[in-house]
Amino acid sequence: MEQPNLNYIKELSGGDEAFEAKLINVILLEFPEEKAIYLKNITEKKYKETAENVHKIKHKISILGLEKSYEVAAKYEENLKQNNSVLKEEFDSILKNITEYLTTL
Repeated sequence: MEQPNLNYIKELSGGDEAFEAKLINVILLEFPEEKAIYLKNITEKKYKETAENVHKIKHKISILGLEKSYEVAAKYEENLKQNNSVLKEEFDSILKNITEYLTTL
């Protein structure tokens, strides 16, 4: 499985460490909250709401340099719009990977 990284954040910041810190802090603050809402909605089989949650999380996946995971999230989002949760386990694995990475920051 691909590993999250800060390459995109560093590229985007152009070396501005304060900007990097701000972006990282936004991810650290928002990701756990968005993940919790996602888990609640998927458990309750609220697929439309879950698709919206995945959409928000998908941007953080991209920012953390997870290109293949982003593709999975995009497919999962579309599936959820059709009341299909077939990629749930794969997406949940991505969330676990990100959660573990964020504890190292």
